[in-house]
Amino acid sequence: MGIEIERKFLVDHNKWRQLTKPVGTSYRQGYLANTGENTVRVRIAGSRGFITIKGLTKGISRKEFEYPIPVDDAAELLDDLAGPTVEKIRYRIDFEGHTWEVDEFSGDNEGLIIAEIELSDEAEAFKKPDWIADEVSSDERYYNSNLSKNPYKNWGM
Repeated sequence: MGIEIERKFLVDHNKWRQLTKPVGTSYRQGYLANTGENTVRVRIAGSRGFITIKGLTKGISRKEFEYPIPVDDAAELLDDLAGPTVEKIRYRIDFEGHTWEVDEFSGDNEGLIIAEIELSDEAEAFKKPDWIADEVSSDERYYNSNLSKNPYKNWGM
């Protein structure tokens, strides 16, 4: 059984723009199931396909099972069976012993930038880069599964 322990943060756009970033990877993902209790996600990351099953979030932890699938199968699932998709560029940035995954969204979620850090336990200490802003770990609007149903452009901020 896999467990994902993850914290999410908004990113300061001005500081992010000034940062020298590594090359990012294009992501396109959609959901075959999104019940609130669990999700089944299909994703194309660069040239690779994946299917992921996630359980109910408790605190900042949830069960997660991810498996590679042929990219052509992932594309067909996204095109024919998934609902609205989420598109983004993901950057992986190492900082003080942790890897931050920063998602710069496009399409209906344009303007949203979220940083995630995976931890080994919920109480693990870590240092934040100066481009990290407010924590949104417990705000379900920022879950990718919810961004597919209620995109950032609709929030009226």
